[in-house]
Amino acid sequence: MVKNVVLWIVIAVVLMSVFNNFGTRSARSDGSISYSQFLDSVKAGQIQQVTIDEHNIKGRSQTGEKFKTYAPEDVHLIDDLLANGVEIKAQPPEEPSLLMTLLMSFGPILLLIAVWIFFMRQMQGGGGGGRGGAMGFGKSKARMLEQDQNKVTFADVAGCDEAKEEVEEMVDFLKDPAKYQKLGGSVPRGALMVGPPGTGKTLLAKAIAGEAKVPFFTISGSDFVEMFVGVGASRVRDMFEQAKKHAPCIIFIDEIDAVGRSRGAGLGGGHDEREQTLNQLLVEMDGFEGHEGIIVVAATNRADVLDSALLRPGRFDRQVNVGLPDIKGREQILNVHMKKVPAADDVIVKYIAQGTPGFSGADLANLINEAALFAARMNKRIVTMADLEKAKDKLIMGVEKHSMVMDEKEKRMTAYHEAGHAIVGKLVPEHDPVYKVSIMPRGRALGVTMFLPEKDQYSASKQKLDSMISSLYGGRIAEEQIFGWEQVSTGASNDIERATELARNMVTKWGLSRRLGPLAYGEEDGEVFLGHSVTQNKSIADGTAVTINEEVRKIIDQNYQRAEQILKDNEDILHTMSDALMKYETIDKYQLEDLMDRKPVRDPQGWDDTPPPSNNNEAKPEKDDAEKKEEGKDDSSIDGAAEQN
Repeated sequence: MVKNVVLWIVIAVVLMSVFNNFGTRSARSDGSISYSQFLDSVKAGQIQQVTIDEHNIKGRSQTGEKFKTYAPEDVHLIDDLLANGVEIKAQPPEEPSLLMTLLMSFGPILLLIAVWIFFMRQMQGGGGGGRGGAMGFGKSKARMLEQDQNKVTFADVAGCDEAKEEVEEMVDFLKDPAKYQKLGGSVPRGALMVGPPGTGKTLLAKAIAGEAKVPFFTISGSDFVEMFVGVGASRVRDMFEQAKKHAPCIIFIDEIDAVGRSRGAGLGGGHDEREQTLNQLLVEMDGFEGHEGIIVVAATNRADVLDSALLRPGRFDRQVNVGLPDIKGREQILNVHMKKVPAADDVIVKYIAQGTPGFSGADLANLINEAALFAARMNKRIVTMADLEKAKDKLIMGVEKHSMVMDEKEKRMTAYHEAGHAIVGKLVPEHDPVYKVSIMPRGRALGVTMFLPEKDQYSASKQKLDSMISSLYGGRIAEEQIFGWEQVSTGASNDIERATELARNMVTKWGLSRRLGPLAYGEEDGEVFLGHSVTQNKSIADGTAVTINEEVRKIIDQNYQRAEQILKDNEDILHTMSDALMKYETIDKYQLEDLMDRKPVRDPQGWDDTPPPSNNNEAKPEKDDAEKKEEGKDDSSIDGAAEQN
């Protein structure tokens, strides 16, 4: 509406300008004379006839020539014309038209109404021609994709085979509802997709509609929440009314936790906007009216905050867990995305999948995109394995800071620090193999030591956790051993924090302390929000807290001493590795093996633009060669996995 008004105003201004130009040009050649010339002609008897229109005078001379002029206030003009025998005609003043009068009277009011409508549309999110007009507050904002608009199928979804199997029943029902209805069965009314961000929940819902060839309504949970109470509930009603007209169909609500949070706190007296919207959604999904043929699919990564009434059978009958993909799923996802980029023959997707544990589908898509960008910067026509490795290092470790200035002393200390991590991690039992050590600043870290998980890990043994604590303290111990106690830096702050957290979890969560036994001593970590009780909490006796601290300290001291002894026994390797890091800045797995075997260190691949040495071991990458993972990321994933068990 506003765009149309502006367009017509512009057109009117242009037309008026054109008409004025034409009028000015014609005025120059229509016989205009000055008023003094006109008076002289009257007194000389040269004027035959005049027509007076307010101050404009037009006339004809005795010779038949037409003229016009503009007359000021002259009270003697009529007398002069009559005295010289001039024929006088007068035009009455033009009265304004009715339309112009109405426009002048009601124009400001109409303008005020237009401005008010415009702002109301903006507040309601309906600016730019939104559905329902200016007063359509309660109209559904769901966008509908027709059968021919949705091209997504199960072939485009990879890495979640179990989730696809869960929803195949819905697809089968939508294709042939009578198959189930004959036996008295009914398809689940709703399916709740739960999983971390980026795992493909929205894509899977679109694939359901694409496979079934049915209309697909999509809306965000935040679209229900407005500044006026009752608008969200009205939109829920209108959305289901629209869905009934296109049944069978799918309604997809993304981020349903925005509107489906638990009730029961009592604040607002049950009249706040979110509660009313949730109540209406509950009624529409399983109320007095049946909505046959309408399947509600919702996605969230916070299923714990949803209202229990929303999750009961009859509403969201089943929960589809869309978790992080395993190694097989990551390979499938990478194959889907690799079809979009020209890849070199040396690209082996399997090794990339092995080296990206903990990556979601979105992370893997970003990995392929970053690799394509790396290749484009180098003016390549295809994406190589080296580009994919660079992209993986960037996503895991962060961007290299080549411009960061470090003095020689700080650089040397960083080299010893990272070498300490690597040596201890290499020699302790059951630790992930060391893959890469770098003193190139990345992110907020001055150096990085990368460890390779042998496989996707879902739990960890006590021996492995002890080894991780030892390797975390390796950097600090190396600094103290080489430079002395007074020169120990603050670079180990994150290592200390993570090691302490691991040790405390071993004691309080995972039951790995003989003295305290298999009991949980931790406080509740859940977030406090409306609808969940905030009065329940676990408390620990003062004596038990002292015992916990003693056990944590015992674990830390044992692993600290072990790491210290390892570095004392291998101080020569520590010095050699530090020198190699100062020379190359980054050393890989094969150089690390040379150092640990006390052999001369080979140059890294691409050093001095010479081809790397080839042998049978390097020609075919080992399994753990591609299984890169940052130490910190690996620790957190193990922590989380063990916490679940």
